[in-house]
Amino acid sequence: MNRTPDLAPVRPRAPTWPGPARRADGLLWIAAVAAAYTVVQLALAVFGTGLGWDESVYVSQVARGSEAAFFSAPRARGITFLVAPVTALTSSVEVLRVFLAVLSGAGLFAALAVWRTLLPPRVLALAGGLFAGLWITVFYGPQVMPNLWVALGALFTVGCFLRAARDPFDRAGLLGTGAGLVFVALMRPSDAVWLLLPLAAVALLSRAARRPALLVALAAGTVLGCLPWIVEAYVAYDGLLARLRRAGEIQGHLGPHFAVDDQLRALEGRSLCRPCDVPWRKPVAAVWFLVLWPLAAGGAAVAARRRCPFTAAPTAVRPSAVLVPALVGLSLAVPYLLLIGYAAPRFLLPAYALLALPVAVCLGRIAVSARPRAAAAVVLGLALAGHLTVQYAVLNGTMERSRNNHKAFDRIVSELRRNGVREPCVVSGSEAPRIALRAGCASRQIGGHDGSITRPALARLGEEQAVAYVVEGHNRPPSFTRGWRLLTLPGLPSRPELRAYVSPAAGPPGTGR
Repeated sequence: MNRTPDLAPVRPRAPTWPGPARRADGLLWIAAVAAAYTVVQLALAVFGTGLGWDESVYVSQVARGSEAAFFSAPRARGITFLVAPVTALTSSVEVLRVFLAVLSGAGLFAALAVWRTLLPPRVLALAGGLFAGLWITVFYGPQVMPNLWVALGALFTVGCFLRAARDPFDRAGLLGTGAGLVFVALMRPSDAVWLLLPLAAVALLSRAARRPALLVALAAGTVLGCLPWIVEAYVAYDGLLARLRRAGEIQGHLGPHFAVDDQLRALEGRSLCRPCDVPWRKPVAAVWFLVLWPLAAGGAAVAARRRCPFTAAPTAVRPSAVLVPALVGLSLAVPYLLLIGYAAPRFLLPAYALLALPVAVCLGRIAVSARPRAAAAVVLGLALAGHLTVQYAVLNGTMERSRNNHKAFDRIVSELRRNGVREPCVVSGSEAPRIALRAGCASRQIGGHDGSITRPALARLGEEQAVAYVVEGHNRPPSFTRGWRLLTLPGLPSRPELRAYVSPAAGPPGTGR
């Protein structure tokens, strides 16, 4: 029995909705949303910020004159490939941020544009605006992090999949399905698997299973995208299973963990909540998250009844255009809500991108169905205005902390350089990747997730070149730093007490090297 009849292939010469004029109109709506997203990033999230911990690790792999920081097991190199053309030309963080802001705006346009034969333009524009309006989407647009790119890749892939499933002659949709999965897998192989599973299930349960090419595109795209990660597993981690085990250890051993409450707390503006045992001080920042799921369910119900989201008439839009992204969005949310014991708002960006489509459908139906219509429009407008107000209040606080951290790290690096820590040099201990990249040093750790050098080896290195071991609070330094010069460093907003132990090879203060 065919459980998804609306994925039946169309006749080769049958006209598809919308026509050429409507398609052009749809592109204008989408372009306006993508342009607005880019402008907001450039205005609010680009300038005055430095690279974060993860960003420093990714950028160090391809930055000019930089020694690569240790690349731990869960990481994938897709984001480093994306920024390599810029880092090969300049070390300017602001140029890199502008590049990513413009590129993410173009990515949003491309990801929405493939849907223009599947959903009405206003639905796509509203969905794109809802996704782009989240503080998380704006904050991570210009950052060297893979999660937003997984979101855009997943949105693109699902759109191409639906086009290829309904039209056996849509070669662009078929190629886009495979290419989208390659892109997502390069960014985060685990997310690619959670993207593949529901798409493969839909394909097998529908008439699309009669098209082996579509199933091949799904499988081949995932395998090709994961291939660099798999090859690296055998080169650096003694095999795929060993790397998977190590990745699981670093991520806290994946298993049943209810992390919804952790995600709610993280939405206050925390980039990482691990462990997330902090008080929930700003519940208003998570209201939209709680509303998201019933609205997405409402959109799926509207689509199942074949109602047009912005008119009272039945729609030519097939239910699969809403039900499939809802299903895939849920799949992408599962590991981060139910299988890990900590939270970061960016983890759910792929789910938000896909769930924005059924949410937009639901809001469109509410706008035309509620009575009196004028009052309903006012209520929806006020709700959206309130939502954006909260989002940009959180964004403002997050950006302020980011800029303060940037200034603090500049002071730390200046103090280290004044005390002779100059290239060739090594930084270890607390915040080593961020300090090292700014100072032109290598980052090496003697233990933990990023362990890349032994204690004796680091001690010997300190006899040959400048080594700074950074310690926070009341933590004790390793024994090999006995006799090294003690520096009190300018503090960070989150770590006010920092000190560094500098090896004798650095020379006396003010000499430089």
